[in-house]
Amino acid sequence: MESALTSPSSIAHILLVYAFVISLGLALGRIRIFGVSLGVTFVLFVGLAVGHFGIAIEPHVLGFLRDFGLILFIFFIGLQVGPSFFSSFRSGGIVMNGLTVAAIFLSILVTLLLWAFFGGSIDLPAFLGVHYGAVTNTPGLGATQEALAVMGYKGEDIAVAYACAYPLGVVGIILSAILIRLIFRINLADEDKAWEADEADKNDAPICFQVEVVNAFLNGQTLESIRKFIGRPFVCSRRKVADSDVITSPGPQTQVKTGDILRIVSQGENKDGIVAFFGKEVNDVDLAMPHSPVHAETVIVTDPAVNGLRVKDLHLSHYDGLNITRIYRAGMEVFPYRSLHLQLGDRLKIVGPERAIARFSSRVGNQQGKLDHPNIISIFVGIALGILAGILPIAIPGVPVPVKLGLAGGPLVVAILLGRYGPSMKLATYTTNSASLMLRELGIAFFLASVGLAAGGGFADAFISGNGFHYMFFGVIITMVPLLIVGWAARKIFRINYHSIVGMMAGATTDPPTLAYAATLSEKNSSAVAYSTVYPLAMFLRIITGQILLLIFWSAAA
Repeated sequence: MESALTSPSSIAHILLVYAFVISLGLALGRIRIFGVSLGVTFVLFVGLAVGHFGIAIEPHVLGFLRDFGLILFIFFIGLQVGPSFFSSFRSGGIVMNGLTVAAIFLSILVTLLLWAFFGGSIDLPAFLGVHYGAVTNTPGLGATQEALAVMGYKGEDIAVAYACAYPLGVVGIILSAILIRLIFRINLADEDKAWEADEADKNDAPICFQVEVVNAFLNGQTLESIRKFIGRPFVCSRRKVADSDVITSPGPQTQVKTGDILRIVSQGENKDGIVAFFGKEVNDVDLAMPHSPVHAETVIVTDPAVNGLRVKDLHLSHYDGLNITRIYRAGMEVFPYRSLHLQLGDRLKIVGPERAIARFSSRVGNQQGKLDHPNIISIFVGIALGILAGILPIAIPGVPVPVKLGLAGGPLVVAILLGRYGPSMKLATYTTNSASLMLRELGIAFFLASVGLAAGGGFADAFISGNGFHYMFFGVIITMVPLLIVGWAARKIFRINYHSIVGMMAGATTDPPTLAYAATLSEKNSSAVAYSTVYPLAMFLRIITGQILLLIFWSAAA
């Protein structure tokens, strides 16, 4: 019994240690200090303490749980934000990616300046270890270690410097976010409201308005032909027949006449053109009043046969004037373009006769219980593809070893692509929010516990007989100086929402704990979207910059 509990390779021992580290870390993470709690990040510090006292885990098992936990966390983040990733990039991602590039190169500049001033006692590889610990980028550390091996480096293992800088790197990123909040006196509730308002103003979010048909040219024209004339997509959900109180749900072949009042759904940018073409906007009549004979309901796509179909493939003309007015997906409101591919979990706002709604509901499924079953095949296919993408070597001229996205970057990129394009390839990528959150939290807990347990053994020795305190001091500077500069610019110059700034900081440092901390600040997914918007570029640059620096400064570092 004792050997089973004490042997580093024993399943009972491994599970007991991880259960203790994770449960104690999560419990302590709930404690608020100055109104701030570190949440799941505290698991890292408990792991360091346990590792320091000699409680060991078999190295291969520890490495597996660390990498698998990171893959789980990153993959489900990618699936969550995948549908909104590309639209986010178009709307504000260019600025955030530019700020991320600035943060990365500022951290490199700070690292080189510190090496130039203190390089007499600490060599460049060790500074690179500090750098990657400060920006919490494990794949970059691994790539740099591989490059050093190829170059014949025989000095100190840079993982020690990484371990010393990493804990305060996590704290420094979160502290930078807190300082930005204090500097600008940011109210989190106001930021949530501002983000919601900004989302509502985006072009992808459809709006409703009513027009009266005044243009005599349109008399007797079908709605389908009018769409072609205007050249702007819209949906007519209700029609009040001229000179009567009759309200109908029109179809594509419905003929309009002057005096009709139509309820239109379109993108905001198209409103003025549509109103001008029909005649005038009407604000004193509401065709969506409860007394209307036309019903409106929200149905859920749960039938796998519908996954990946385009809106036009549903043949709405077969449902007696039924119209889809908007689609809710991943927290976003999307206009129902005819070419838009549907996904499991999409919520469709439909308008039409009651019988037609019932028929259409059975067509798309509308059975919430079916979504409770996770799509395991798609998840593991995605993880497998992500791992393959992560280990794929990318040759860059002049760099001695191929660059790789790693076990974090590969799964994230694949998950984003699957979240966005999976349905068009007939892959069911939908996962319930509760299941996604469970797997994400489990993944990040295993990752942090593993990092802490691995670094805890040599952590104290570095401070007692090595440069541990120097590594920590330099790491804090490398962490905070670039983030504070970029965070200030993001808020002061570009007026970026605070939650997006925190997500950008987490993505720029490829730091999941900071993203987990950001999730405690708001129930919105703005931080996750910002994180995933900048993460792929940040991961790529973080990985290659260490190798490039070694290539450029190797003669001086040797």
